[in-house]
Amino acid sequence: MKVAIVGASGAVGQEFLRVLAERNFPIDELLLFGSSRSAGSVYEFKGKKYTVKELVHGDDFKGVDIAFTSAGASISKEFATDITKFGAVMIDNSSAFRMENDIPLVVPEVNAADAKARPRGIIANPNCTTIQMVVALKAIEGLSHIKRVHVSTYQAASGAGAAAMDELSEQYAQIVNGEEPTVSKFAYQLAYNVIPQVDVFTDNGYTKEEMKMYNETRKIMHSNIEVSALCVRVPSLRAHSEAIWLETEKPISMEAAREAFAKAEGVILQDDPANKVYPMPLFVAGKDPVFVGRIRKDLSNPNGLTFWCVGDQIKKGAALNAVQIAEYLIKEGDIK
Repeated sequence: MKVAIVGASGAVGQEFLRVLAERNFPIDELLLFGSSRSAGSVYEFKGKKYTVKELVHGDDFKGVDIAFTSAGASISKEFATDITKFGAVMIDNSSAFRMENDIPLVVPEVNAADAKARPRGIIANPNCTTIQMVVALKAIEGLSHIKRVHVSTYQAASGAGAAAMDELSEQYAQIVNGEEPTVSKFAYQLAYNVIPQVDVFTDNGYTKEEMKMYNETRKIMHSNIEVSALCVRVPSLRAHSEAIWLETEKPISMEAAREAFAKAEGVILQDDPANKVYPMPLFVAGKDPVFVGRIRKDLSNPNGLTFWCVGDQIKKGAALNAVQIAEYLIKEGDIK
């Protein structure tokens, strides 16, 4: 198995290396690619050192079986043909291809089989907030069709990359030292603050991040589900949290919901409020599953249910989901 990682020096690229090692992914040859700035950087994988090569147009992907790409939408679009023309499966973590009709958008716990139909050799990895939400929604969809969802997200600095995480840590240190905090990755200071904007605003008043949750959820779940999102950046380092209100066609009891979450693939139930047991990003960072708790009937809707879920944005929200797609294809004999 010949594997390539594009964007190897970024936060998700580094997470790819950790996840591939953790899961003992079958790799015979590993190639790392990056920008001219990161070319020459050296990273260790399973005791062996690898040098990042500059990504350029050409034949560097000849013989590659799987290419994990996380270098931004413009790079994915520019180099897609170079990556796939020799038969490599490109699993792309950017927003470049997510809503293309001939490119599957896949969360393995929800719609793994979609990954088999990829006429352009590309599979899109969904947005991080969408991934963790649909993993949780899948459990309830099995009980009764979900008609609509309202979701408020609490997104960690990790969603904006390694530099944003560094900036948040630096801001706290600067403020403690009486210095003016550095602000460059976000519209405002994030330390001791929350920012009700993730990505840029669109004409309808929703941000691009919020519209991703609407459009991607419908595509992944093959559903007419309606999603209204408010995405908020919060001053935690990694792992996103979401407060979710959903309405189903038929009422669902809390007991049935808890049982469904407890049995759901990729979900850990943490729901014991009497003992203050519920998911929190501090304890979910670095974990594989999506954690669900605070399950309640919606007081305003007889067919409503509300819950809280937390997932590691860099891991399940990016690198792990992509690796799970590749593992599924290998298990199905789709990649040999």
